[in-house]
Amino acid sequence: MAYHLHEGDLPAGLFEGTAAVAIDSETMGLRLGRDRLCLVQISAGDGDAHMVRLSQDAYDAPNLKALLTNPKVLKIFHFGRFDIAMFLHHLGVVTTPVYCTKIASKLARTYTDCHGLKDVVRELVGVEVSKAQQSSDWGAAVLTPDQLAYAASDVLFLHQVRDKLDLMLAREGRTALAQACFDFLPSRAALDLAGWEETDIFAHT
Repeated sequence: MAYHLHEGDLPAGLFEGTAAVAIDSETMGLRLGRDRLCLVQISAGDGDAHMVRLSQDAYDAPNLKALLTNPKVLKIFHFGRFDIAMFLHHLGVVTTPVYCTKIASKLARTYTDCHGLKDVVRELVGVEVSKAQQSSDWGAAVLTPDQLAYAASDVLFLHQVRDKLDLMLAREGRTALAQACFDFLPSRAALDLAGWEETDIFAHT
């Protein structure tokens, strides 16, 4: 496994011909509209992670944006709702098509309440993912090797997780339901940005 750090954008044609990529992001915090997007990490499921570091208020990354909006490339997330909203706010793009392993886990793994990435990867892939660098300064001038290794680990196993969850969803007859949830994610992210992040729009009250 290896990771590659790119400044400002992805190299042109890096994921050409790839059917699905795993994507995650690191930000200065978890509040939309306040916290900036610092890093976007991507893997084609081949054991390599490519990370794009974005400068403060400089989000001109045409190759990254083209990948996020490419209709022929599935984007695999874990809790994609947040990343998709961040990309919409900072990069100005609607990310599609998408797959969220957290949603798939909640629909397929109903025998547990543990749907965090660490728990899902441990059970389905047999790998222990460290979350020690989760709360660290992603806006620092220089990212540490531990930060980069952590960021890479967030995308390196998502293809395997998706494959396992797809089998479970099919077994439980919930594949179509999961797809409908994935299709709604960009709209859910737009609602978050518009101020409905804490509101269940489907609730009676």
